[in-house]
Amino acid sequence: MYADDLALAHLLADTADSISMARFRALDLRVESKPDLTPVSDADTAVEQAIRATLARARPRDGVIGEEFGSSTAPAGTGNRHWVIDPIDGTKNFIRGVPIWATLIALVEGDRPVAGLVSAPALGRRWWGADGHGAFAGKHQRSATRISVSGVKDLSDASFCYSSLAGWEDADKLEPMLGIMRDTWRSRAFGDFYGYMLLAEGSVEIMVEPELSLWDVAALIPIVSEAGGKITDLTGQRAPGDGSTVGTNGHLHEEILERLGGGQNWSILAG
Repeated sequence: MYADDLALAHLLADTADSISMARFRALDLRVESKPDLTPVSDADTAVEQAIRATLARARPRDGVIGEEFGSSTAPAGTGNRHWVIDPIDGTKNFIRGVPIWATLIALVEGDRPVAGLVSAPALGRRWWGADGHGAFAGKHQRSATRISVSGVKDLSDASFCYSSLAGWEDADKLEPMLGIMRDTWRSRAFGDFYGYMLLAEGSVEIMVEPELSLWDVAALIPIVSEAGGKITDLTGQRAPGDGSTVGTNGHLHEEILERLGGGQNWSILAG
């Protein structure tokens, strides 16, 4: 059902990769601070502008929501489909020359992410998935391997991934976080999109972040879900949005929710 949309997402990613890689580690890279004091580079804005231009031609009935330029209605009229774009997820890594960053592209119908693609050109890897199509990873669409989450069922055997401890401390959940870290086999702070993709590939079992926006998570949901995992929102909202997010391989989900104090008040977004 979403094969054409995934094919378009790959074309969008090709364009994004050519722009972002040309600016990665560029000596004349321009970086500014947004009103929320997070950085934005000229690569962020150029990638989003290029994706928007292609979508306006290829999907004139679809709206667009992007991190840098906000929400725009479809040129051909309002519909229930819109594309959600994070031109460079991991901008701080990008501007410091760390290769863990990616362009995130999602298709959302109503409030449900139904297709997603993550392209990390500096790592030479992409991940993608859509409802009913499975989840895949590889250098490009023609060189893909189907991926799935792990079958680990005991916390003591699990690899635990997170983005930062400061955010969880601000949310008054530092002690539960430290408790999980003590009880898991291994813990590492990969952060951003990467932890979720490692989860989808079965390399880690848990990934948590204290604060995400729609463009940070929309593309991840179909990939993790089609790989057999789950993602939940701490805020209790059915649709993805601002708030804390936890992804697991499914087997450990309820235990992590209980440990972090969310319990049954959390809503399952995917899986």
